[in-house]
Amino acid sequence: MTKGSNKYAVIGLGVFGSAIARTLTERGSEVYAIDNDIQKVDRLNGVVRHSLVMDTTNKRLLEAQNLGELEAVVVAIGKNFEALLLTAVHLKEMGVERIIVRANGPQQRTILEQIGFNEILSPETEVGIAVAERLLNPNLLSSLHLRDDYEIDEIKAPARTLGRTLEELSLRERYKLTVITIKREYRLGENEHGKTQYEKHILGVPSPATIIQNGDTLIVFGKTSDIENFSLSN
Repeated sequence: MTKGSNKYAVIGLGVFGSAIARTLTERGSEVYAIDNDIQKVDRLNGVVRHSLVMDTTNKRLLEAQNLGELEAVVVAIGKNFEALLLTAVHLKEMGVERIIVRANGPQQRTILEQIGFNEILSPETEVGIAVAERLLNPNLLSSLHLRDDYEIDEIKAPARTLGRTLEELSLRERYKLTVITIKREYRLGENEHGKTQYEKHILGVPSPATIIQNGDTLIVFGKTSDIENFSLSN
C-alpha cells in the first residue's frame, strides 16, 4: 500500500462497518474491508477494492498489511470487545495516525478513552453513512440532510477562518452559505484527573462583526457541494 489521502480500512463488517465501507467506496475512496468471518467478507466482494479475511488480533498479520500508510482505520468490531480492544491497541502501537473505534455503551467508551482513543463511535446514535462522510471531511462534526441537496451541518472552524469576522469571510457571497449560529468552546478548568474540561455554548444569531475563534463550531446552511467546498478548501 502507498500513502494516499483517499484510502481507508474498515475492520469489522457487520451492518455498521459494512455501511461505512460501502459509502466510502461510493464516494470514490479505496477501501480495505477486513473481517475474520469469510461470509461477511464475501458480501463485500466486488463492492470494495480490497476485501480480506483476517484475525486482526494477530499483530503480525496486521503489520503485513501496512495499514499505517492509510488515511484512517475504522475498528467497527461489534460483538467481541476484547478483539476490538486488542486490534485498536495493535494499530496504535504500529503508529497508525488516525484510528476510529466503536464502543457499545458507556463502559466501553470509558475504557477506550482511558487508553487514549479520541474518536469513538456509538452505533446506536450514529449512522454508518454519516461516519463515512465525516471520515472524508474531518471538519464535519454532524450533518442534517434536507431535501434538494441542502444540509444543516456542524463544521469545525477551518484554520483559515480564525481571527476573522463573518463579514470578512463573506461566506454567503463566496460559498452561498448562511451561518445560522456558532458554538463556542469555554475552558472550565481541570478535573480530578488533571484533564482540562471544556463546555460549549450557543452564541445566538451571530452578527457580521462576530470573530471566529479557535475551538468554534459553525452551524451552516447550504447546498452539500457548497459546504464541502468551504470546509475542504485551503
